[in-house]
Amino acid sequence: MAAPDLTLPDAIALIPPDRRLMGLDLGTKTIGVATSDRTRMIATPVETIARKKFTQDAERLIAIAAAENIGLIILGLPVNMDGTEGPRCQSTRSFARNFARLSPIPIVFWDERLSTAAVERMLIQADASRAKRDEVIDKLAAAWILQAALDSLR
Repeated sequence: MAAPDLTLPDAIALIPPDRRLMGLDLGTKTIGVATSDRTRMIATPVETIARKKFTQDAERLIAIAAAENIGLIILGLPVNMDGTEGPRCQSTRSFARNFARLSPIPIVFWDERLSTAAVERMLIQADASRAKRDEVIDKLAAAWILQAALDSLR
């Protein structure tokens, strides 16, 4: 279920302590995926899914969630810099609603402003080539989003 009114701490309280968290950076062409460790302290990039059709994308996410023992999804919400929600937020919320029809894993939205820009700066500073940046940026942005959510729980 997509739970926009549910806070992250409240959502965490609803899931078993042995379940891990999944972070998603939802783009128009790709979905970046990251997971937490069992202690919910560290986010690790897992995969970048090339978007196809919703059903195929959801099936891949459900497969990862099952393999990784995921209890909660943190979905990056691309809020505008002024705090308003535009078409990308609407698309993200729609994805969450549709995903909730296929999976019982709860979803909490997380403000992802500047996550991709921050990761891109980090990769440029690390002298990563443009091709390498394109290959890893989405899963690293998902890890950035998830790590921010994990850090907020401390």
